[in-house]
Amino acid sequence: MSNKVIRWGILGTGKIAHTFAQALRGLPDAQLAAVASRSAAAADQFGAEFDIPRCHASYQALADDPQVDVIYIATPHALHADNAIMCLQAGKHVLCEKAFTMNRREAQQVIDLARSKQLFLMEAMWTRFLPAILEAKRIIASGEIGTVRHIQSDLGFVAKVDPEHRLLNPDLGGGALLDVGIYPLSISTCFLGPVDVVQAIGELDRSGIDLQTVFSLQHQGGGISSCSCSLVATTPNQMVISGDLGYILLHPRFHQVKMLTVTLANGDARTVQCPQIGNGYAHQALEVMRCLRAGLLESPVMPLDETLALMGVLDTIRAQIKLSYRADGAVL
Repeated sequence: MSNKVIRWGILGTGKIAHTFAQALRGLPDAQLAAVASRSAAAADQFGAEFDIPRCHASYQALADDPQVDVIYIATPHALHADNAIMCLQAGKHVLCEKAFTMNRREAQQVIDLARSKQLFLMEAMWTRFLPAILEAKRIIASGEIGTVRHIQSDLGFVAKVDPEHRLLNPDLGGGALLDVGIYPLSISTCFLGPVDVVQAIGELDRSGIDLQTVFSLQHQGGGISSCSCSLVATTPNQMVISGDLGYILLHPRFHQVKMLTVTLANGDARTVQCPQIGNGYAHQALEVMRCLRAGLLESPVMPLDETLALMGVLDTIRAQIKLSYRADGAVL
């Protein structure tokens, strides 16, 4: 697979699938070869929109398609584990949307299968691959803001959706934490390292999902981060990374960041524009294709052990705020 075009399949035809398909359009060494939905009509409509040659009326048909190298899983959270297992069993490499699975137990099953079959697997935490995040890491490594000790971030919006929508549906992994809370958690960990201690509080609605959750993390390196997510409040949607010599502001919405500002303790400040390819999702696709061509089974930027650890942190947060899902079986 060293030089050839990588043939992609997309499993699911919702909003995020459209976003990823648009990103692939701009990559000359990527071919959007197939799409699958649970209905022929939805698959055909998606295929017509993106000029996809093969449109499957079942997910299994996509997994079994011999003209697909890697499958992007774009279904709701509750389906991720089963969908990933199906694709891996069929011998396909997998890029799976976040939250990666419903819990750590499911994540372990998927990761174990990928490793046993020697197939590539990655969580689709696209923010980690954005140029602005890479620039922030470069600035931190340079020592310009000193040793990073604190991160503050939030991601919140008012979810104006029907009660049956996946965001509010507990059977589909609804709630603020799995949908948007994964961003401040994952990106804080990206900068400060693994989590040792977590403390969380949340507001749950009558269906049992979390409308908003706030959690504080103590990282192994000694730093702390304060994170919040909400489906009922419009928040600044920014991240501030603070060291002893200054701080970096990732401008709103930080998970889509294109610009950052560095402010030093003496008052000096500069703003850096960080252009990205298209809607930004191309950067994670490029990493997947780089890994496949290099024969890597996971990305060093978003390694599987870290995905597994993050799912464990999410489990701990959910236990603390008493948020459970059918997929958990027994109470966490």
